[in-house]
Amino acid sequence: MKTTNRDLLVLVKDEFLNEDAIENELEQLNQLLLSFETLDNFCAAHEVFDLNRYKIIYKAPVIQKIINQKEVKPFVFICNKN
Repeated sequence: MKTTNRDLLVLVKDEFLNEDAIENELEQLNQLLLSFETLDNFCAAHEVFDLNRYKIIYKAPVIQKIINQKEVKPFVFICNKN
């Protein structure tokens, strides 16, 4: 498996955990993040505001096409639905 390079801040409540237990927790957290960080999940959580055409785009294939462009047109915004 390819290991990803990410910075995580993990707060551990139990100070008596040894190094192996912490490493195991980090590996499990990394596995969870790898399964959740997909393009489909990204498209479900975001929408595109196209102010050039006055449209809000919700459809995943269209969002994927916009994300894969090298340069996004001016006044096209990718926004989180939260």
